[in-house]
Amino acid sequence: ALFRFTVNRPFSTSHSSVDSKEMKKFQLLAHKWWDEEGEYAALHSMNDIRVPFIRDTLLSMSSNYHLGNPLSGIKILDVGCGGGLLSEPLGRLGASVTGIDPVEDNIRTADRHKSFDPVLAKRIQYKSSSLEEIVEESMETFDVIVASEVVEHVADLETFIKCCSQVLKPEGSLFITTINRTQLSYVLGIVVAEKIMGIVPEGTHEWEKFVPPEELEHLLESNGFSVKTVNGMLYNPLSGSWSWMESTSLNYAVHAVKSGARAQSHTTDSPPETDSQQRSATAGTAG
Repeated sequence: ALFRFTVNRPFSTSHSSVDSKEMKKFQLLAHKWWDEEGEYAALHSMNDIRVPFIRDTLLSMSSNYHLGNPLSGIKILDVGCGGGLLSEPLGRLGASVTGIDPVEDNIRTADRHKSFDPVLAKRIQYKSSSLEEIVEESMETFDVIVASEVVEHVADLETFIKCCSQVLKPEGSLFITTINRTQLSYVLGIVVAEKIMGIVPEGTHEWEKFVPPEELEHLLESNGFSVKTVNGMLYNPLSGSWSWMESTSLNYAVHAVKSGARAQSHTTDSPPETDSQQRSATAGTAG
């Protein structure tokens, strides 16, 4: 008998925010996500600052505290979830998490790892999908979107931000961590991290795709978001740890809120359909 293998599925995506070249890159490392000393070591330790940042920001906006499960009742979409490195701790905090990633092997890895913990098995669901593919079925579904270390890999950032807005509820939160496009980020993020120290596999990042915070803020504000916080982040390769810093010249984190009703400016009560056009709710940019 003849066996024909057709392997055209994983990379044949016509959706505009997914970059097939980027997918192939991550496909090769899909089995390495949970190796804390391996290629993704810096992402593992990033949890020490990005998880509290997400948790504390959300708690400061809410009046319901659930001891032990501070994020219970919150629906989070983790876009570009990889092997689930951020989905899992958010699930442990009580959130109901949907993790999506266009690379099927990443989702396989994430599913397998989640299955070892019966609590997480119930709280997290993973799906091999691009953001665009879930927009129609998920309009205004999520309280929170997390896109950590993702926007520097997408093909079309504006489409990506628009889709984030569509699947977020009004007043929902968007958290982004990414890398600035500066001379320093070229030297440290690419030359040192990839070519000299091997902290990240060579070819992981393309400097041209790094996104300056001003550019990201402008895109967010012009697509119906109000930017609340922009914090610089610093990775120390010797200690393998992350810390917050004033400067955004390397890595940085952003928290933005989709305009809805309770914005700082005096918006009139308009129907949700006009959210994306409402630009008056863009007060309160924190530096």
